[in-house]
Amino acid sequence: MALLMPFDNSYARLPGRFYSRLDPTPVAGPRLLMLNAGLAAELGLDAGALAAPEGVAMLAGNLVPEGAEPLAQAYAGHQFGGWVPQLGDGRAILLGEVVAPGASPLAGRRFDLQLKGSGRTPYSRMGDGRAWIGPVLREYIVSEAMHALGIPSTRALAAVATGEWVFREDRLPGAVLTRVAASHIRVGTFQFFAARRDLEALRLLVDHALERHYPERDEAERPALALVEAVVAAQARLLARWMGVGFIHGVMNTDNSAISGETIDYGPCAFMDAYHPETVFSSIDSFGRYAYANQPQIAVWNMAQLASALLPLIDADELRAVELATAAVHGFAPLYETAWEEVLARKIGLSRRQAGDPGLAQDLLAAMARNGADFTRTFRALSSLGDGLAADEPARAEFVDPTEFDAWAGRWRARLRREGRGGSEQQAAMRAANPAFIPRNHRVEQAIQAAVTGDLGPFERLVGVLANPYDDQLGAEDLQAAPEPHEAVRHTFCGT
Repeated sequence: MALLMPFDNSYARLPGRFYSRLDPTPVAGPRLLMLNAGLAAELGLDAGALAAPEGVAMLAGNLVPEGAEPLAQAYAGHQFGGWVPQLGDGRAILLGEVVAPGASPLAGRRFDLQLKGSGRTPYSRMGDGRAWIGPVLREYIVSEAMHALGIPSTRALAAVATGEWVFREDRLPGAVLTRVAASHIRVGTFQFFAARRDLEALRLLVDHALERHYPERDEAERPALALVEAVVAAQARLLARWMGVGFIHGVMNTDNSAISGETIDYGPCAFMDAYHPETVFSSIDSFGRYAYANQPQIAVWNMAQLASALLPLIDADELRAVELATAAVHGFAPLYETAWEEVLARKIGLSRRQAGDPGLAQDLLAAMARNGADFTRTFRALSSLGDGLAADEPARAEFVDPTEFDAWAGRWRARLRREGRGGSEQQAAMRAANPAFIPRNHRVEQAIQAAVTGDLGPFERLVGVLANPYDDQLGAEDLQAAPEPHEAVRHTFCGT
């Protein structure tokens, strides 16, 4: 089978100061761990050719296919609020871009193909440019789960073992992830050029980002302002969806904030088990900057950094530029509030908004926080729409004090009766809003630890179940269970 990659590399046509051209660093013994055949087909790629030796060599970085223009992108960013003027792809190489064919559900859409863990670049600083199998499999599992949950996300095309060791605290098996993204343009990409007062590069980047992601705004009178407004709206929708599944990104730095509105860079990310708004997993988030409840505010902060970077292009009058940019960033709050209320309404089975609905949902969250109720299991249990104590038992069992649930459930059922929909229709809608399965931290860690010993079974099983997160799946009940105390994962790590 021929390895044909229909590259059309628009980012590589930007000036050289946007990136550094270099090939991936070859590895000793590439071996395919997982190939996403469905995604390959949607991109117009031959899964059989990708799984063949030549394809695996490409996915490992040992072979640069015809038409590729490998490069490492330059960007800057605020990391935990601290400014870093140069970051860039320190362990990633963008091979190029492909446009999905007409027969695909993704028809006409452009995607980056990037190798993560593919060797040192000019932006590696003191790093080795490699990745070990843990963060590669974690990103594969979680990014594909996010996609299946209906949340905009980068995706995983393949994971390949390198046959080499990576040295962190221990000697660990190396791996390379092939990541697919609408683009890898970040808030930090704009900050990189703003810090250098490179207005020409900023204009080119604005035009490129609008054409690629928001073509409907391409003819705006103020293109830079139009871009800020579009990204603000996309981020507001994205954050509401994160919150709706209990997802905590962990490193919402501006270099991890994608202009496309996709979730990107799955380092110390995690899904909550027991609900609490102050939940933090990232081992480096000592002060809870990126705690669950803080994520919307951090998104606003990141959008303010984007707007600040583009001020000279928004208006020649600095005061007017600040006024326009501030209004655009302030647009996040009402957009997010509306999106979040819609997410919560769907989760408790409401489709026709009435006064008091947001408060009803928030009262449930407050009771869950006081009682250590599991976020995913509680909402899924509500989807049964049963009546009476026996039917309520799965939800009540999540509460230390079940009478708190009982008091809320009475108000909830009274509100459901005013909804006017049939029970089966309402139940189906709630099940479609409340997943049965998420990538629970302890199951992800168990899959990674098994893979380190050479057993990919738990990883493959988890990926398979998470591909259909809203379906009950016979035999997978253990993957729905909250962790036992000795299984709980309380800290996650970037893994770089």
